[in-house]
Amino acid sequence: MSERWERNPRDLSSWPRLFTVAEANAMLPEIVPLLMEIRSRKVELDTAFSALEKLTAAMRLNGHAAEARDLEVRIHDLTTELAAGVEHLNDQGIEIKSLDHGLIDFPSWRENRVIYLCWRLGEGSRLRFWHEIDSGFAGRQLL
Repeated sequence: MSERWERNPRDLSSWPRLFTVAEANAMLPEIVPLLMEIRSRKVELDTAFSALEKLTAAMRLNGHAAEARDLEVRIHDLTTELAAGVEHLNDQGIEIKSLDHGLIDFPSWRENRVIYLCWRLGEGSRLRFWHEIDSGFAGRQLL
C-alpha cells in the first residue's frame, strides 16, 4: 500500500480502497460507536497527560511517585487503545482527520479524480459532504 503522501488523486492504484457514498453510509452504524470510544479515550489521555504534567519533579520525590507511575501506566494503556482503534479504521481505508471532533474521510472516485467523502460525529446517519483531497474540512461541499 502506498503511503498517504504518495497518493495521487488521479491514480486509482495509489489508493488502498475507494468508497461509494452508499458503501460509506452503510459503514457509519459500525463506525459511530468506535469513533465515540476513540474520542472518549482521547479525552482521558489528554486529562492524564495534564495531571502528569502538574506533578513536578519535586512532587514526585515527595510522596507522589506512585501517582505519577499510575498516570504513566494509564497513558500507556490509553495510547495503545487509541492506536488499535485508529488502526482498525485505517485498515478499512477510512482516514481519521480529528480525534477530538470525530472527523473522518472516505476516499471516493468523483469526476475522474479521488476526493474525500467527509463526515463527523453529530452529523447524522448519512454523509452529506465531500471535499477535494487538498482542501480539507474548510472546502466541504454538499453531495
